[in-house]
Amino acid sequence: MIYREAEIKDIAQIQVVRNAVKENRLSDPALVPDKDVVEYITNRGKGWVCETENKIVGFSIVDLIDNNVWALFIDPDFEAKGIGKILHHKMMDWYFVHTKEKIWLGTEPNSRAEKFYRMQGWTEVGVHGKGEIKFEMSYKTWSDGHVRLIKRQKQKIIKIN
Repeated sequence: MIYREAEIKDIAQIQVVRNAVKENRLSDPALVPDKDVVEYITNRGKGWVCETENKIVGFSIVDLIDNNVWALFIDPDFEAKGIGKILHHKMMDWYFVHTKEKIWLGTEPNSRAEKFYRMQGWTEVGVHGKGEIKFEMSYKTWSDGHVRLIKRQKQKIIKIN
């Protein structure tokens, strides 16, 4: 698996992944045209992709202007392999290097995504849009989570040696 920054040439494959998901589906794929993806990965924020054998199997996009996660989606055939977690970490690390503002996202209730964000330390703060759960995360929550992760990794290394 290769993880890298998203490029304009990736948009066609990003759209394939976005429209293949089983949860948080778009009611109409035309709601997210290619020009919007270009805007988000070049002007408003940044995106990352995971690819294997020249096929994009997951992507994430963060928006610095509205301080939100614009997208994080994994091809259903590649779910539960840790791809979402790695893309999430790359996106959040980049975001908090560029701002310390709280970040938010919305996701479908009772979805795998809801469980995923809770496990990553996001806090439910209300409802967004058409009944989505609104989550937020502060810089402090993100950085505290990294400190705990590093300590756990060091403990594993010590146990191995």
